[in-house]
Amino acid sequence: MKIRDTIVEEQVQWVLSYVQGESADVWKENVMEDLKRNLLNYEIVGEFLVDLKKEFGGGDKEANKVAKLRRLE
Repeated sequence: MKIRDTIVEEQVQWVLSYVQGESADVWKENVMEDLKRNLLNYEIVGEFLVDLKKEFGGGDKEANKVAKLRRLE
């Protein structure tokens, strides 16, 4: 609720501040770098949350394996 009136970039940064642990740290650093370079652009924070859920939301086993392979690259 506190960040509702802030710009999307600040909302994404706030969410990323809670992303922690092993592969999550690597993913977070990559996202932060892409945001700084303007390689990622979210219209609303919900778009970012969809990406976050795709990456770490459990999903099916095949999607998890693909995500792990991407992190290895």
